[in-house]
Amino acid sequence: MPVKEPKVEKPTYAVGDRVDKFCAKCQEERGHIVATITKRGQISRVSCPKCGVRSSFKPAAGPRSASASAKVSAPYDRTRTYRTGQHLTHPTYGPGEVTAVIEPQKIDVLFSDRVRRLIHSQPSV
Repeated sequence: MPVKEPKVEKPTYAVGDRVDKFCAKCQEERGHIVATITKRGQISRVSCPKCGVRSSFKPAAGPRSASASAKVSAPYDRTRTYRTGQHLTHPTYGPGEVTAVIEPQKIDVLFSDRVRRLIHSQPSV
């Protein structure tokens, strides 16, 4: 009797979720925000939070190497000054990438679930 392999379900996504993709305009692999999805919950278009370009999304053909997906990042520190493109690891939200400096003391950071606004450049108490 032939052995049936278990069916592997493809993950479904929602608008606003985060996925990694190579941005052709920025010329680097970075987190993108899901802009549109199909009726089946598969991603059709994503938006780059750095340059704002919307592009189509094709899932990766296989498992990515750990070195390509793992970015070296320091722990988040509110007293440190961040700039766009830096990576950090927040104790609650996990790894993230700074997508914009909003004000002298506010930054937008793209985490695995969504973009969150954090403080930075705060004087130490």
